[in-house]
Amino acid sequence: MQLTWLDNNSWLIEIAGKRILLDPWLVGSLVFGNLEWLFKGIKQKKYDLKDPIDLILLSQGLDDHAHIPTLKELNQNIPVVASPNAAKVVKGLGYTQIHSLEHGESYNLEETIKIKAFPGSLIGPQLVENAYVITDLKEQQKLYYEPHGNHCSELAQEAPIDVILTPVAGVSILHLLPVLQGQNTTLKLCQTLKPKFVLPTADAKETDYQGLLVSVLRQEGTIDKFRQQLQENHLSTQVMTPNPGETVNLAVQLTR
Repeated sequence: MQLTWLDNNSWLIEIAGKRILLDPWLVGSLVFGNLEWLFKGIKQKKYDLKDPIDLILLSQGLDDHAHIPTLKELNQNIPVVASPNAAKVVKGLGYTQIHSLEHGESYNLEETIKIKAFPGSLIGPQLVENAYVITDLKEQQKLYYEPHGNHCSELAQEAPIDVILTPVAGVSILHLLPVLQGQNTTLKLCQTLKPKFVLPTADAKETDYQGLLVSVLRQEGTIDKFRQQLQENHLSTQVMTPNPGETVNLAVQLTR
């Protein structure tokens, strides 16, 4: 298993000989509802993935997960697995192979990888988007992804899970309204799933943010504090923090 962080929530996952592009934002800016004054993200560099992509995996239909400028540039014949909300986005862009997963449903990619959807982020009063467990069916290695730190109780049946992609530090609006739940939920998740590795997602090392919303966002906790919590709770989970564009090869560590 190899993981390449493409900044923010975007990852290239290489598992069981397949290349999965997860929640890709690779080009252009990020704006919600054309409200640039409220929030705008600008990437410092463009990621150009020349190698073939076997699957696009989308957890949410929001712009920072189903990023329309990026999805327009990618080949619309690439198969897509998506939440129902994200499936509507790629359908409107002309993608030809769309597999929409409700919570509890699974998709098998050429009998090598199983992707199962779980309840993830609460986006609105009646909209819960997807988290995913990706399983290498040959090696029986598992990766779990949820980008906002919202983890359902049903995950316990999947334990142990080898690798987790989720926020470690939280983000709130003025320390009042949680946006990312990492600080409060990831330790409990590690206690349940006993992962070998956690890689923080939703961070931004090569992205500039501007707008009114940015001025009221506050970080809750740090990666160093989370590492300390793991030690205090006698968990052997390692926290890995690759730089954007850096590939982490976990194949050797996961087979020990």
